[in-house]
Amino acid sequence: MEKRKLGVNGPEIGAIGFGAMSFSDMYGPTNETESHAVLDACRDLGVTHLDTANVYGMGKSENAIGTYLKANPGARREFIIATKASITRDPDGNRSFDNSAEHLEAELDKSLKRLGVECVDLFYAHRRDPRFTPEETAANLGRLVKKGKARAIGLSEVAPSTLRRAMKAFPITAVQSEYSLSTRFPDLGLVQACAELGVALVAFSPVGRSLLTDHPIPRERIPSLPFLADNPRFMEPNLTENLNILEGFRNLAAEMGTTAAGLANAWLLSRGPHVIPIPGTRSVNHLRECISGASLSLKEADLDRLETVLPVGWAHGDRYSDAQWIGPERYC
Repeated sequence: MEKRKLGVNGPEIGAIGFGAMSFSDMYGPTNETESHAVLDACRDLGVTHLDTANVYGMGKSENAIGTYLKANPGARREFIIATKASITRDPDGNRSFDNSAEHLEAELDKSLKRLGVECVDLFYAHRRDPRFTPEETAANLGRLVKKGKARAIGLSEVAPSTLRRAMKAFPITAVQSEYSLSTRFPDLGLVQACAELGVALVAFSPVGRSLLTDHPIPRERIPSLPFLADNPRFMEPNLTENLNILEGFRNLAAEMGTTAAGLANAWLLSRGPHVIPIPGTRSVNHLRECISGASLSLKEADLDRLETVLPVGWAHGDRYSDAQWIGPERYC
């Protein structure tokens, strides 16, 4: 697989990584055996960047990776591992964020134990805590690099202005953001800021939570998946409108001799050498479909055809509900 740098001074990784939220039952039940099969496939396919978080299944995702590394001692040298912290609950049980030095270090310590490693390659603040300036958050994360618990730091779902300020306090290696043919707001400043500053843009949900694939999650399963059940793009009448529009996208992928998921990831790779998609899946076959995008080289004519079938702003419904919007920074 093509290699890309994880930040200007970071390690080389496969151009497409893996988002391990799928190990957490987020999109349906899974188990350790299935997760380990996906990790085997990652190694076979040249996927070297694994992205997880402490809240993915409340440790389930990290545990699955940890038990795999324990069973396959050589695998740790093959993977560049990222995890995240800061999402928590207040005393009343409401979702909140904590970017304090104490909280970030305590949560990272728990993650290191679950993963069975002494140090992660990348540690993100999962959301910005408004009680701390960007400079303070970066400094709190940077302490963990100095302590040898993380090799680099990142930010997730932040505005370009936050990134610029954070960079003044400590080098930011990566910014993670939802980015895909269905969620293109990063084009309005974040893609450009990351390129200018030498920061990797790690694109999560690159296949639109299954919409940009040949096999979207069946509508009858959606009520059993709390996140999607409350997500505007998966609620009627938006869902039907979106699925109808995406017929043209799937047909285009077939005409080009590839899968819809492969084409969606190839489009992201075309956005700049610093863009790294991290699709997630519970299925080895679906992983192969996503990774096929790394072998596609899209020409201007191909990109023009994509713009025709999925013009900017085509999706019906916001990417998040009001509740889901708590945390991500809006900058456009």
